[in-house]
Amino acid sequence: MRLLRLLIGLWVLTNASALEVDLIQLLRQLQSVVQPQRALRRVEELYAIERWFTFSKFHEASRYLAREARRAGFKDVEVRGAPADGVTQVGYWTLPLAWEVSEARLEVIEPPTPEEFRVLCDYRKVPQSLCMWSGPTPPGGLVAEVVEVSDDKGSLTSPGLRGKVAFTRRNPSPIKWELARSGVVGVISGYTENPELVDGHHWVNAWGDKGWGFTRGDTPLFCFSLAPKQATWLQRQLATGQKVKVRALVDSRYFKGTYPYLTAVLPGVPGREEVLALAHTAEPGAQDNATGVAAMFEAAQALQELITTGQLPKPRRSIRVLAMPEIYGSLHYLETHRERIRRTVAAICLDTPAARYELPGTEYTFYLNPHASASYVDALVLEIARRYFGSLDPPRRFFERPYRMGTDNYLSDPTIGVPTVWPYSGSGTNTHHNSEDTPDDVDPRSLRDLSIVTAAFLYTVAAASDADAFWLTRLALDRATGELRTRAHDATQAINKAARPDELVQRWADAADQLQYRYERHRQAILSVRRVAPRYDPAMELANLEAVFEGERRRVRAAAERHARQHGWSLPDQAGAVQVAELPDEARRLVVRRKRIGSIPLDDLPVPQRQGWPSAAWDTRLATALYWCDGRRTLAEVIRLTRLELGPDTFDYLGYFRFLASHGYVELIVLPGGKTASATR
Repeated sequence: MRLLRLLIGLWVLTNASALEVDLIQLLRQLQSVVQPQRALRRVEELYAIERWFTFSKFHEASRYLAREARRAGFKDVEVRGAPADGVTQVGYWTLPLAWEVSEARLEVIEPPTPEEFRVLCDYRKVPQSLCMWSGPTPPGGLVAEVVEVSDDKGSLTSPGLRGKVAFTRRNPSPIKWELARSGVVGVISGYTENPELVDGHHWVNAWGDKGWGFTRGDTPLFCFSLAPKQATWLQRQLATGQKVKVRALVDSRYFKGTYPYLTAVLPGVPGREEVLALAHTAEPGAQDNATGVAAMFEAAQALQELITTGQLPKPRRSIRVLAMPEIYGSLHYLETHRERIRRTVAAICLDTPAARYELPGTEYTFYLNPHASASYVDALVLEIARRYFGSLDPPRRFFERPYRMGTDNYLSDPTIGVPTVWPYSGSGTNTHHNSEDTPDDVDPRSLRDLSIVTAAFLYTVAAASDADAFWLTRLALDRATGELRTRAHDATQAINKAARPDELVQRWADAADQLQYRYERHRQAILSVRRVAPRYDPAMELANLEAVFEGERRRVRAAAERHARQHGWSLPDQAGAVQVAELPDEARRLVVRRKRIGSIPLDDLPVPQRQGWPSAAWDTRLATALYWCDGRRTLAEVIRLTRLELGPDTFDYLGYFRFLASHGYVELIVLPGGKTASATR
């Protein structure tokens, strides 16, 4: 029996080594076929279309991508459309109305103005100088006085705004509903994310009264966006008491249309599962996000060429690309392809610049899955990055970060169930949502890196079988071991600095809680390998993980006991749990049942009815809490897990979920007194 176990172990190790060699070989093959200049061409061509950000251009971009997909040899190329009617909801997001603009211009007519400031905005010259979903002016335009809106909230309700054009250096999107109520005829934004881009116009892309897109019933205010140099000039004019009048002309319209998206496939074994790459279209920037779309296409085309020429075997699973409007398009795809999503085992989201190597902050960072969806794919993508970036001359740095909201990586929401990683890079000079975001700043080397890592991830998951499970679980185990040991080390350092008995007990309790929690999450990640290897039994890896966990827990306990002895203090027998004692008993008797997938942006609820509660559209903490709501855990358990994942906070979760339930977003189930719903694991 002992000999049999030894032979099995040797067989597993031999195959694991071969798999590692396979990854190295795959990266070499990809380096030989990925064509950065081909990807850069697609960046330039897509940018040339979408820089105008109208719905007709979005349709043109989808047709362009369909031609490129067919030319690259992809199969089942299909362009579909979400209803852009301002009413339909996908998840809890309300799809916006379609929008077109043919002309927009803003010029100063009073007082006499230097020529460089006379025409402040011209859509045909700088598209981003007009807000997306900007309302129209009367035919021929209108003339109105400009009034500055200060940071004082009272200035938004001033009667003096009626009939005027409001100028603000704040982001106008969050205060649009207040501006609309004040009676202004339009808005001039001086907001920017980067004041150093003095001639760059910030792209205002959120213009709904209640949320992101413009929906039915929203106020059709026009909105222009100034460059910082222009905004400073205008602000100075107004500060001197000078009356400034402008002529605004916007020829735009809203209508019921479609928000197009494209999907195509590299076929695997028919009828089996899929791996998904998704990148968003429908934005005017090169770095945001023509680079993500181009890298996704390049990754898929490189794999297609290797498979077609016989250098790679056809994978077990199909590889699908999805190019769609951010959130709106991906949610519609999820809602209308539920069976396909159930067969999608992993995804990679490419919403990222491909910026110049020489600029700081342009290295790739990999955002991982939320802990409620802990998965082996986190360890896998980091291993691919380590091997690829380490092979460059010189090696290129990369980073890992925990999950955060911000793009279409929400597919890892447990109600959707697709573990998703998100590689992201800064653009060096911040050109996010700015007219300065052009193809001139895209680096082919970064496009190459992104394409290769993406292709390697897609193919490795698509090809994975039961025979590959040991290697995948070992990657997850190695990552778990490293994190548990690092946390235990940091905890012992903190324990050794405790100055009071209560401080020592609290630090020991916090460390014990975190170790237990992280152990459970890594255990979940190891078990997730069964998604691609259902017959594999990871008993050996789980036993090794438990042994590491128990060893590190003893190490922390020993450090606490040693520190207590040195100071003549005593320790309780057991470390306590993360404190939830301050929570009302109601939180222990309530279970939150989710009704739909995804986050809750409240974009169908007027702001005055929100009672001060925030939108969870992009809020990582609220999304994390929502992810832990599985219909079995009590709200107290959800709060505890959220704080273990993200750290302590003072947010009123009970009040927030009561508010959501009162408007029908979730259901609150009351348990019999004192009964718990489920174990936290």
